Amino acid sequence: MTLLAERTPTTTTGAGPLRPEFLRGFAPLAGAAILLTLLVALAVPADSWQGGWAETRDRTHAAAVLLGIPLALAAGCWQGGRERRRGTGDLLETAVRGALPRFLASAVPVALWVAVGQLAAAGCVLLATWYCATGDSPYPAVPLADSLLLGSAALAGHAVGRAVRWRLAAPLLATGAYAVLGFLSYDRTEAYARLSPLIDTSVTRVTVWWQPWVSVVWVGGLALAAVLALDARRRATALVPLACATAAAVALVQAGGLTRPNPVAQRQVCDTTTTPQVCVNERYERLLPQITEALSGLTGRLEGVDNLPVRFEDHPGRPRAGEVELPGVTPLGWSVVRGKLADPRQYAWEAGMALLSRIECDDTDPVVDRTDAAVEHYLAPSPVEKHFDELDARGDEAHRAELKARKRARARLPAMAEDERRAWLSEYFRTAADCDPKGVPAL
Repeated sequence: MTLLAERTPTTTTGAGPLRPEFLRGFAPLAGAAILLTLLVALAVPADSWQGGWAETRDRTHAAAVLLGIPLALAAGCWQGGRERRRGTGDLLETAVRGALPRFLASAVPVALWVAVGQLAAAGCVLLATWYCATGDSPYPAVPLADSLLLGSAALAGHAVGRAVRWRLAAPLLATGAYAVLGFLSYDRTEAYARLSPLIDTSVTRVTVWWQPWVSVVWVGGLALAAVLALDARRRATALVPLACATAAAVALVQAGGLTRPNPVAQRQVCDTTTTPQVCVNERYERLLPQITEALSGLTGRLEGVDNLPVRFEDHPGRPRAGEVELPGVTPLGWSVVRGKLADPRQYAWEAGMALLSRIECDDTDPVVDRTDAAVEHYLAPSPVEKHFDELDARGDEAHRAELKARKRARARLPAMAEDERRAWLSEYFRTAADCDPKGVPAL
């Protein structure tokens, strides 16, 4: 009896009612639902973010806010109505513990599991980008802030579930939250849109350092105010988190700007061993060797040629004097997939076409067109060139004659001596931007 009496108190100490809530029941299922929902939503368009840290940041954040927050609200709301569905509400009112401890014992496990589910999904996505990242670096503050947002949403949903006696409250709350978040994110020119937790960034911009955390105070303050107003012994204490949420909302709305240019996106890294030089945005620094290799045939044929642009560049906007625009690598999933150039031959052809500035002319001489096509073929032929040749070969007499003329022009450049070809190309690129056919060397 003595041993039993000594051991009896230990069975009620420790984690108390939180342990079974954490390990069993609805809370782990809510975390798993968040994890699976976010992974499925992100896996479908994986080509569009995998490999780019900024793209990964934006897609993960958008999924966490637009899908995770409504789901967290619904999970908390469903958990909040558990006692009412079981018919144990009146019985719990007679318990020794107060209303707030009982609320937290039921709500905190769901909030934590939801936050863990979001962090696990973000971790999987970061790992999926890590092995094929093209440059830049991760943005860990964003998923951390998102996990706090989802935990706060679960607490707020729990308060709604306790207050609203309706089984459809959870799905309707999730639907309403999705609609509100979508509305706030629709028109970013309005000041009230800054109240949305969804960060309005592009791949070339980042938020100011305090924005994610002030958004957490804004959403979390509202959630905590709802909890205290519902179950605190002194409900006036709800005014403290409500005041914090109000101050955060004012800061978000009145701020001059919530984003700033990404310093990495403003810099270029270059390979100066080629002619022209090859420069890419520093966000894609690890792509530079692949791009240089893809353009090696083109740049090798231009070695020693005069009147060329100094470099291929990847700056936003139009190229500066002495530069020509490098074919874009964004959006991811087109020319670059999971850190690899999808079609190096196509990429080289696009770079070669960028050197031929006459493509902007409204009308050009047929002989000049044939000369341009011959230079294009020599530097980096189009992947579909053979297809069009076959069409002309099956066409009428005029098409067949044009095909023969094109082939004769194509054969001239490789047949020249190296010095002669270099001199001819130097003269050609001197007139490459002229729409007037006079002065353009013919083949």
